[in-house]
Amino acid sequence: MNAIVSVTSDWGIGRSGALLVRNPADMRFFVEHTRGGTVIMGRRTLESFPGGPLKGRRNVVISRRPDEVPAGVEVAGSPVAAVSLVADDDPERVWLIGGASVYAALIDRCTRAYVTKHDCVLPADAYFPDLDADPSWVVEAQEPGGTTEDGTAFSFVTYRRAYRARTPLPKVRTQFLD
Repeated sequence: MNAIVSVTSDWGIGRSGALLVRNPADMRFFVEHTRGGTVIMGRRTLESFPGGPLKGRRNVVISRRPDEVPAGVEVAGSPVAAVSLVADDDPERVWLIGGASVYAALIDRCTRAYVTKHDCVLPADAYFPDLDADPSWVVEAQEPGGTTEDGTAFSFVTYRRAYRARTPLPKVRTQFLD
């Protein structure tokens, strides 16, 4: 499973249910990566989409209020239930897309995080975990994105979970009985 997110320099992702930065290149990046896959999101993230559920994707919504989720969307009552729903999907085609509580609950199950980083700080009330401060994540790739229409520089950064080698188990002498 992967996460995909648009952040500001302080890892802000939203305010009052809206994205912080308008960036058509980031939207194209999101569509290119998630189309044909499965997206996992919270109910409020789904409600923020003007056209409803995302077309061309399997939509899984985490909500304790299934009656408030539109038809055609699969509902999971918890993050763990959402992971169970997508267990048979290709993990490289499963995407966490928000909001903040969904990212926080499931980021540890992700292999990669595709982050559009905007070089600005804006008032936010929702944040993505700071992967730069987390030693279990490393930058795998980075490419410049350009600037938004309002002049904000941005880049596309791919983080990969850095797996630590396991400590070998101590050797234990065993005695077999005949």
